[in-house]
Amino acid sequence: MDDNSSASRRLDASTTLEQATVTAVASAQTPERAAQRAQSRAHIQAHLQRGERRREETDRKILQATLQIVASQGIGAVTIEEVARRSGVAKTTIYRRYRNTDDMLHRLRTMQWPESILDTADLEPNRGNLRRMLESITSQFDEEIGLKAVGVVLSASNGYFEQIVAQVIQPVKQHVSDFFIRGQQAGVFRSGLDLGFIFATIIGSMMANHALTEETSASWAVKMTDLLWPMIAA
Repeated sequence: MDDNSSASRRLDASTTLEQATVTAVASAQTPERAAQRAQSRAHIQAHLQRGERRREETDRKILQATLQIVASQGIGAVTIEEVARRSGVAKTTIYRRYRNTDDMLHRLRTMQWPESILDTADLEPNRGNLRRMLESITSQFDEEIGLKAVGVVLSASNGYFEQIVAQVIQPVKQHVSDFFIRGQQAGVFRSGLDLGFIFATIIGSMMANHALTEETSASWAVKMTDLLWPMIAA
């Protein structure tokens, strides 16, 4: 009986020692393992974010191409083949995202466009910054929806593009108005300016320049500033 008890105690001691050893080893490895797990999670998250950005960029290419077709040829000219040709996105990729052209056009109408990158809050109202603002407007519209599409979007009378107007055009109009209002308050610009008319004049000139000349946005901005300044300066 004593021998059995002794053997049992030795077995318990051995088991306890083994468990303690395993626990000690696990404890010693915990910080390293935790760091590895954290690094692994970071890599996975970064990979998912890159994938999401690529998907968003691909969607934007598809929808910009769709809008360009609508702007130049009308809604009836939109086909998967033409969108693929203009966007550079494979037809198989387009079909994975959209069932047909109607699905693409619906997405175009309801798409959430990025917030305006044009910010005039830090621009002191003066002639040089007016030119810079005009050049920025051209660049933003060209990058987001294409200059040719601006006229189509604004002239649509059936509300088809009201989402684009609200998210792309109106924020820019507001920034331009803010710039002129601050200029009026500072005594740089005349009071009583028709800001809606000024913005419409800017947009009309911008589109005409794009359609009828080969001038750069920088060159157009200089000429437009020269045209506007005598009419708006105090």
